[in-house]
Amino acid sequence: MSDLFSELVWRGLVSDSTQGAKDLLAREKVTAYCGFDPTAPSLHAGSLMQIMSLARLQRAGHSPIALLGGGTGLIGDPSGKTVERTLQSRDVVDANVRGIRSQLERFLDFSAPGNAARLVDNGEWLNTMSAMEFLRDVGKYFTVNYLLAKESVKRRLESDEGISYTEFSYSLLQAYDFLVLHDRFHCRLQMGGSDQWGNIVAGTDLIRKLRGTPAQGVVTPLLTTASGTKFGKTESGAVWLDAARTSPFRFYQFWLNSEDRDVVDYLKFFTFKSQAEIAELEREAQTHPERRVAQRELAREVSSLVHGAEAVARAERAAAVLFGGSLAEAAVEDILMVFDDAPSISIVSASLEKGIGAADLAVRAGLASSKGEASRLIKQGGLYVNDRRLSDERGLVTMADAIGGSVIVLRKGQRERRIIKVVA
Repeated sequence: MSDLFSELVWRGLVSDSTQGAKDLLAREKVTAYCGFDPTAPSLHAGSLMQIMSLARLQRAGHSPIALLGGGTGLIGDPSGKTVERTLQSRDVVDANVRGIRSQLERFLDFSAPGNAARLVDNGEWLNTMSAMEFLRDVGKYFTVNYLLAKESVKRRLESDEGISYTEFSYSLLQAYDFLVLHDRFHCRLQMGGSDQWGNIVAGTDLIRKLRGTPAQGVVTPLLTTASGTKFGKTESGAVWLDAARTSPFRFYQFWLNSEDRDVVDYLKFFTFKSQAEIAELEREAQTHPERRVAQRELAREVSSLVHGAEAVARAERAAAVLFGGSLAEAAVEDILMVFDDAPSISIVSASLEKGIGAADLAVRAGLASSKGEASRLIKQGGLYVNDRRLSDERGLVTMADAIGGSVIVLRKGQRERRIIKVVA
């Protein structure tokens, strides 16, 4: 077995670990798991810390289990939360599980000979367990004092809202997950973020009490950016792994915009690049930061893992369009990728045969409140059709302006855009 623990330490991925975790990984093939609660139909960029940990584990010869919380997702983990989660229905949780399953399959090999990954849903045992069974088989082995000492519980007890018994019991549910996976698959190690430390230790304690065998845990640090903001958040919200929620172009741009102080750490956390490769990128970043070579490699690598090489190529073509390329020479799909969040209107192609007044179109698209305002905007050189600055307030927009015969980009100034979709 390769020295996975030392690899994780070098990458900055070990915030804490149980005493025997390093030795366990060094001396034998290990089955380890990490849980993903289905609070949404997609995982987000922050989830990649744990996904990549499982992927590294498998590449080192160990056997990973991705545990989906079809049961615990009905409760919600209080760790790191200051208020109670909104409970979701079983149908919603089941739908979320299906969405997350497909994303995990991009990172883990479920047919690898000797150490194939497993995808397991804890709803299989938690959703059929009676309250009496839970109290007798799990609750019996934890004191209230033990649970009150957990950081996630203490923090909530100090808040105005407090904590419900529902979330108070979450640590026991996760501990039982570890026990079930230990019994079924000889799982000896649990991985997670540092906010999961208390839950992981509860699982190792339960296995020790009931099975008399040691179990281990390793947790990664909670990640914030160099500017102190929560990782994986942008002005428009979370950065999702689902292309329908965060387009591949915006996903690529998120990584490309990484700060210089963060980019080397991100290369260690989120890519499979070697120490030598990352050291070379670090030297390049220090010598020529303006070239942003490290950021480009990071964006390519992570985007390829999540969305595939073709999506990366499209994102880079789209970036070329946005930052100085010619719209007239761009593919329609690249334009739509770049401006996927820009407001749009539709016009019929027949109306462009004779042409539509540029000022009228600006009003219809919402870039001007009146034709007079639009005319003044054109006189001042502030209105563009694709790359072309308009100068005649009585000028026309025609089918000749429709890129690929189906889209026109109308721009006011440098930032405000409207997409004109041409329909039959």
